Amino acid sequence: MKGLTRDVPKPMLRIGGKPILEHKINALPKKIKEVVIIIGYRGEQIMSYFKRYFAGRKIVYVYQHEYSGTGGTLHLAKSVLRDKFLVMMGDDLYHKKDLEELIRYDLALLACEVDNPCLFGIVKTDKRGEMVDVVEKPKRTPFRLAATGAYVLNRKFFDYDLVPIGGGEFGLPQTMAKMAGDYGIKVTKARAWHPIGNPEDLKSAEENLHMFL
Repeated sequence: MKGLTRDVPKPMLRIGGKPILEHKINALPKKIKEVVIIIGYRGEQIMSYFKRYFAGRKIVYVYQHEYSGTGGTLHLAKSVLRDKFLVMMGDDLYHKKDLEELIRYDLALLACEVDNPCLFGIVKTDKRGEMVDVVEKPKRTPFRLAATGAYVLNRKFFDYDLVPIGGGEFGLPQTMAKMAGDYGIKVTKARAWHPIGNPEDLKSAEENLHMFL
């Protein structure tokens, strides 16, 4: 994000006058009453903004001192997570209806159809629309559904050894793929998804914010 995050954590960058993270909390299904935020870089800004309650929801904070991938990060919150929970990345925009559909299932993954699968983690599915595997940035594949970083999981996830993906990181969707051998994991298709990885993505998110309200 170049200099945009020099003094601000990425989820607090503003779109339409509000932090990315606020848009994400506002998109949550009504039945979700508690939010766990894993904070690291300049996390005190997030705590100062959202405090202990925000928009009618209790907010719990978990500190992360060293990044260990999405799977390792989720394990940091193990002690405060109940049986079923929704996981989202802190810097992507999701459609409210997509999240409502996702939480209908006991285990699920939100995926978005893309034209350039070589740029994403691509989810392989079976004839029932359930997860079989995830392949990171494949050069050639007939599959077009990219993992968006939104998942419904339960505490059974913690029964599986985390899958290393290099650089001291452990992958959440890669570990879910191990679960898929024992449990059906539904793959739901996103209406809209906007990952924010660079200043250009932030600008286009501003232009397309109406799609996520």
